[in-house]
Amino acid sequence: MTQQPEPTTTADTELPLGPAHRRGPLRAGERVQLTDSKGRLHTILLTHDGYFQSQRGSFRHSALIGQPEGTVLTTTTGHQILALRPLLSDYVLSMPRGAAVIYPKDAGQIVQMGDIFPGARVVEAGVGSGGLTMSLLSAIGERGRLLSVERREDFADIARGNVESWFGGPHPAWDVRVGDLADVLPDAVEPGTVDRVVLDMLAPWENLEAVADALAPGGVLVAYVATTTQLSRFVEEARGTELFTEPQAWEAMVRTWHLEGLAVRPDHRMVAHTGFLVTTRRLAPGTTPQQRTRRPAKGAYSPDGEWSPSDVGERTISDKKVRRVRRDIHRRADIEVSGMASQPGVRPADTQDEDLLSHPEE
Repeated sequence: MTQQPEPTTTADTELPLGPAHRRGPLRAGERVQLTDSKGRLHTILLTHDGYFQSQRGSFRHSALIGQPEGTVLTTTTGHQILALRPLLSDYVLSMPRGAAVIYPKDAGQIVQMGDIFPGARVVEAGVGSGGLTMSLLSAIGERGRLLSVERREDFADIARGNVESWFGGPHPAWDVRVGDLADVLPDAVEPGTVDRVVLDMLAPWENLEAVADALAPGGVLVAYVATTTQLSRFVEEARGTELFTEPQAWEAMVRTWHLEGLAVRPDHRMVAHTGFLVTTRRLAPGTTPQQRTRRPAKGAYSPDGEWSPSDVGERTISDKKVRRVRRDIHRRADIEVSGMASQPGVRPADTQDEDLLSHPEE
């Protein structure tokens, strides 16, 4: 008996972020990840007039448009290239970025250990390029709510472009605002109504009072920090408020393996330290924290002074790079709509932007 195809529902076809967005033949205006025979990755934006060229040969984008996902092409030089839609983890590492992104290994830990559930009301502070935002939106679904607060308008604009490109349009559960978390949060949410808060910022301890007011009793606070000094400062400040449970901290490392016959061994390279994760939960109002049997030594660090990105080893992001990424984000959106790399009145050479149409994975 022949198996009938799965019926297509209204939600599949009408919602921009529905299942239909990731099913069916490859289409112009969407991203495709190419893998050559040596495992090198390239992400391209398919266009009707596009052309891909690498050390392993070349082909026209039209050879892929309309083909099923998982197609293996043979280039002009006889090399084979596999074409697949990128997974979220692939997309985050290849998308245009202004600020550094939270790596997929850490985003997965935040979603799991922070218990980000469908329908949850979540606040994210420090949007960056939108990498974690996409994981949070996937976890809460269309019935949840994600409020993302970013201090820089240019970073927020880059994040909007990346998120809308991934989901195929604006996500109904997402609200992104520009400003300081302590100023935005009291006006954006009612006290005690937020289920989860994720802080990815330079000095997350400065917002503990505002976060405590917004979180429901038992709500989870997750902080992502880069250095041990930030980690220590955040934990001690959280303890000092007496509004949260005892914090827990950890880091995640990912080591891939070489798989070739009997030569099965760890790879020589790995994604090691990227940041520390800290979780704690909101106590019930009026509750006194449990007394710890061991107290840390006082005066371990000075609480005075402001922190700068250079204090924690962060690279300075030039305004020129941010302007370029914002420009590329908007140009990519035009290509996704039109399915054409060349635009009327623009020379074809101007549209072959290496960062926009094709760039290797990091």
